[in-house]
Amino acid sequence: MSDPYFQTKFAERIGGANYGKGTEIYKFEKIKRAKRKAKADHPERSLLDFGIGENDSAAPASVRARMAEEIDKTENRGYADNGIAEYKEAVARFMQRNFGVDLDPVREVNHCIGSKTALAMIPACFINPGDVTLMTVPGYPVAGTHTRYYGGSVHRLPLLAENGFLPDLASIPADVLRRVKLLVINYPNSPTGRVAPKSFYEQVIEFARRHQFVVVQDAAHGMLTYEGPPTSFLSVPGAREVGVEIHSMSKGFDMIGWRLGWVCGNERIVQAFADVKDNCDSGQFMAIQKAAATALDDDTIPQRIREKYRRRLTKLVAMLKQCGFKCEMPGGTYFLYTAAPTGAAGGVRFANAEEASQFLITQYSIVTVPWDDAGSFLRFSVTYEAADEAAEDALMAQSIERLRQAGLIFA
Repeated sequence: MSDPYFQTKFAERIGGANYGKGTEIYKFEKIKRAKRKAKADHPERSLLDFGIGENDSAAPASVRARMAEEIDKTENRGYADNGIAEYKEAVARFMQRNFGVDLDPVREVNHCIGSKTALAMIPACFINPGDVTLMTVPGYPVAGTHTRYYGGSVHRLPLLAENGFLPDLASIPADVLRRVKLLVINYPNSPTGRVAPKSFYEQVIEFARRHQFVVVQDAAHGMLTYEGPPTSFLSVPGAREVGVEIHSMSKGFDMIGWRLGWVCGNERIVQAFADVKDNCDSGQFMAIQKAAATALDDDTIPQRIREKYRRRLTKLVAMLKQCGFKCEMPGGTYFLYTAAPTGAAGGVRFANAEEASQFLITQYSIVTVPWDDAGSFLRFSVTYEAADEAAEDALMAQSIERLRQAGLIFA
């Protein structure tokens, strides 16, 4: 089949004339294919899916009831543009109650259609050709992808176990620092589960001032913190002078798929984000924002969700330890990030985490997500579907049985 006449017209940022011709398979597509193979080869065996990275429960009944109430009101039918006052004011109350951060809901808060879109838009506020965004790896790549779209480049900061999964800012070369516009951090960190101490935020603030760049803290998992109460980057003195924090209604409020979050912090940066956003979308449906305001005003919601995932993680850590994994309870998120096995019984050897993950899926129907960016690690998620604690315990028992059969080896 010949190429369409417009094949040479695709932008270089997505592959140019070679767009659509690549043969490389994305990691998550490989996992999907392996899952299909496992189901086909072993229809009698259930899939134990620790790879899912989204909340397994529906939004709370009170939130769904508010949505049902608002959806029929004609006053909610129009464009929301940069957000309604009710939602922004609920955000400000939430930030003050939970973190002691006082925000002006008009000038220092703006809604976004999910934190992903915020991370995609912020580079448009700052990045020119030749500029640099500092990104931690492993991690969520969206801000880096859009940095490249604007002609910038990404300098990767590996999150190493020996550094406590915090980036080594001192490792950044001087010629890179001269071109840095953005530093994107994410704590509690996905996928490592690390919670950042106040001293790290203080270091970041001082470093940003010295080298004159903007800090973007992705706090999507902010309410899923197990080492003490959840904290905010903006609660640290000086943070608001150098950056913003992005929050999500998904992880901490079971509103996966509702597509809502917010950007808050430095007034001028929030304004720039709002200006870019105003030229990208016309705001999230007002009924969703009003339902989210109800969620934000009920602190029992994130507390219940946090305790559910704390319970599941505690069980997961205990189960994996029995099977030879060297792991500890993460500080936050619903992910457990642990060193991948190097082999299995029968002389099987794994060159990396991806090979270990594929082996567990195809041979034992156990799904994990591999990360080989900074060492070989597997990410287990506790967002699996289980109706109650008895079902959770049954899943753990099945997992132990299969992992012991595998005879995993750890170097």
